[in-house]
Amino acid sequence: MSAYSVVIPAFNAEATIDETLQSVFRQSLAPRAVIVVDDGSTDATAARVEAHGGIVRLVRQANTGAGGATTRGFSLVGTPLIATLDADDLWLPEKAARQIAFLEAKPEVAAVFTQFQEFRDGEPVRPDAPVHDGWFRTTMLARMEAVRAVGPMLDLKGDLATTVDWLARMREAGYRQDMIREVLAHRRIRAGSLSQSRDRQFYLEAAKAALKRRKAREPGGNG
Repeated sequence: MSAYSVVIPAFNAEATIDETLQSVFRQSLAPRAVIVVDDGSTDATAARVEAHGGIVRLVRQANTGAGGATTRGFSLVGTPLIATLDADDLWLPEKAARQIAFLEAKPEVAAVFTQFQEFRDGEPVRPDAPVHDGWFRTTMLARMEAVRAVGPMLDLKGDLATTVDWLARMREAGYRQDMIREVLAHRRIRAGSLSQSRDRQFYLEAAKAALKRRKAREPGGNG
């Protein structure tokens, strides 16, 4: 199977980063590298990451936002495949292996995602928790050639908008995305975190960016 790397943007994630990394280490198909981009944390995130050693690489930078941190991680990947993961979420052990097998069977697909269930911080995942399609960073595994072609994740107003916008740009560039209908990730809900917010403004920002690109492509546009 093709080799993959993992990119984890992290900001003040000392409370969750160990558990997140452990979920990566428990993968049935191990990654070649794990790149954690510490996006200007003011807590002990960097120290906790450095304590793991091995295949884990810590990169520190001034705060830019999750999009900028993810983009920095993209630039350091040397494998044909990349998986991304938020610093407070978890993977199930077969996630990477299932996704890589999917991409190898479907060479026309550039990025594959999985379903997920949410859990509240400090509580276990309920077996009957709702199942959602995970069109977001934690569930993505993609071909690096497509990632490089799409370009940077732009930090819009809200991290949800950042991801929605980047995935829209991937589709606009002609790269196919697909979904594995299986729960292979768990999304942590923390008080005050972006994962807790359902602010429609985030999606509005992504829609505005898409409209601007569309107008720029039209005859007489400014693109």
